[in-house]
Amino acid sequence: MKNISAGISGTAEITVSENELAVTVGSGSLEVFATPCMVALMEKSACNCLSGYIADDFTTVGTEINVRHLSATPKGMKVTATATLTEVNGKEFVFSVKAFDEAGLIGEGVHKRFCVNSEIFTQKTYSKIK
Repeated sequence: MKNISAGISGTAEITVSENELAVTVGSGSLEVFATPCMVALMEKSACNCLSGYIADDFTTVGTEINVRHLSATPKGMKVTATATLTEVNGKEFVFSVKAFDEAGLIGEGVHKRFCVNSEIFTQKTYSKIK
């Protein structure tokens, strides 16, 4: 793993389609950008922030997310999430995350990820179904 310092950032974008609507994913009854999809985009921006820093046999897994969804976004509008690394605590990474649609801020919060060995983590996970 390369030296990782607070202050680096990453982004992720999506144009809201039928697949990301609350009514489609089951998080509500309206045709608006679903909160779970906003959260996933925020996580993706954090992953993108760390890409290039983590060794190939390692990855990060999300361990905590605390966000507020502040404004609804219609189908067809672009959403951009940003993650800025605020703390590095050994193998734990803490991010400030925000999401914006073309009209402004739609969500914000804190997200934590932990660095793990991909193979060991996967083996441990699948050992649950023995």
